[in-house]
This record gives sequence, structure tokens and C-alpha cells, in this order.
Amino acid sequence: MQIKTVGVIGCGLMGSGIAQVAAAAGYKTIVREVNQTLLDKGMGRIVRFLETGMEKGKVTAQQRDTVVANLTGTTSFGDLHECDLIIEAIVEHITDKASAYNSVEAVVRPHAIFASNTSSLCITELASQTKRPDKFAGLHFFNPVPLMKLVEVVRGLTTSDETHETLMAFTQSLGKEPVTAPDKPGFIVNRLLIPYLLDAIRCYERGLGTIQDIDKSMQLGCGYPMGPLTLLDFVGLDTTYYIANIMFDEYKDPMFAAPPLLKRMVLAGKTGRKAGEGFYKY
Repeated sequence: MQIKTVGVIGCGLMGSGIAQVAAAAGYKTIVREVNQTLLDKGMGRIVRFLETGMEKGKVTAQQRDTVVANLTGTTSFGDLHECDLIIEAIVEHITDKASAYNSVEAVVRPHAIFASNTSSLCITELASQTKRPDKFAGLHFFNPVPLMKLVEVVRGLTTSDETHETLMAFTQSLGKEPVTAPDKPGFIVNRLLIPYLLDAIRCYERGLGTIQDIDKSMQLGCGYPMGPLTLLDFVGLDTTYYIANIMFDEYKDPMFAAPPLLKRMVLAGKTGRKAGEGFYKY
């Protein structure tokens, strides 16, 4: 199926990034948010990213103009009626996502494909909340979306071959590298990443080293661009805690169990960069 118009539900950090790359790739892109205040905030984030890129010489005026020309914001589901692909990027709650699918399904055409940017929820379960489970899959982008090359294309049990192939081709058209991931908690990246991050917290709890020394050891000893505790602050300790709990509920494996320190930091509001404090102060 040929995709010409892309709809994005949610204009937060991930949704705005997805809308930006779709518009930059030449797709007519319509991003929907629940109110004008949140929409303006998300659209403003896109403009600031482009302007910063131009200042650094990484974005041309033509590239900026392409995004602006192809991108439209709305607070109405009705404006998504022409979309061939709907990418949902809202909060990680099944009931909220199901409500969004129900609203958009009432206005889009039968051929439209739905995809969720969820990082942890079951794609087959999300697909079951729609009337088109064969046209439903996961498209898991990574933050920051305009810079990160990988996209996990997640096949649910009901995802058709045509839907999977269409989304693989769409991802490549964005200049991204797709991988086919299984419909299991964590998919590929988080299945490997979350135990590593949790173990870094356990090691710190047990006195293996200081925060700085643990991070420095993984950066300089393994060539990682940032240490695990810095990465936790970047991802968000609350996000990591949420994903870990979902994975532990599924697998019942101790390596997915959230360390006591992680739980207490989340309860204290020390969730990382976005809160101004996590393992480091910002």
C-alpha cells in the first residue's frame, strides 16, 4: 500500500519528533493533540529543533521549509480522515490508547494502517482494541527521533504481511533503519537495555563504585557514548521503572525486578533530566 498522508496522535516529545521526520521525508503530516496549548508546545519544539540545526549548519533552509510546508497541527480527530497511516504516540495506558483508536477509527478510511510507538505494551492486545487488527503493528522510534536511526517494527499475532512490509518500506523512506522485533515486552532494545540499567543501579547500591566511576568505566572501558546512570537520567527513571515492572510481570525473572533505590527515587520525584535531578543534578 502506498502511504501519502501520515497522521500522528500526540505532539509530545516522541510525537513531535515522529511528525517532524515524516514531514521532512515529504509526507503530508497531520499531528493531533488534545488541546491548543499542548499542540503549540509540540509544534514549537519542532521549530526550535530546526532553527538550532540551521545555526549549527546541519539543517538547510530548504529542509526547514519542507517540514513547515508538509506539517499541520490540529486538535480534532476529524482532520485525520485522509491519512493512510496513523502513528499513535500518547501515554502508555491501554485505555487511553484504545479511546484514541476508537475516535480515529470513526473518521479514517478502511485501508488506513494503525501503528503504536509504545515501548512496552503488547501490540497484539492494542490491535485487539481496533476493528483492523491485521492493519496494526508497532513502530517504536527512539529519542531524539530526528537523530536516532533505529525503528523497531513490531509484528503482533494479527499483523498481516502486507502491513509489515508497508511499514518496513515506510521506515526506510524516513531515512531510518528498521528491524523486525517480536511482540514481547521490551521488544529487542529494551529487552537488552533494561536489565543493564537495573544492574547498574544494583551495583551502585552495593558500593561497586561512585556514580561517576561507574559511568566512566562503561564509557572508557566499553566505548559507550554515556554511562548507564547518565543514560537513566536521560531516559527517565520513572519510564525505566514503568517498563521494568511490565517486563517483570511478564517474565517473573529477577533481572527485571526494579531495585529498591529506583523505586524510592521515583517516589521522591528524582526522575532525571526532566525533573532537574536524578543520579545527577541539572
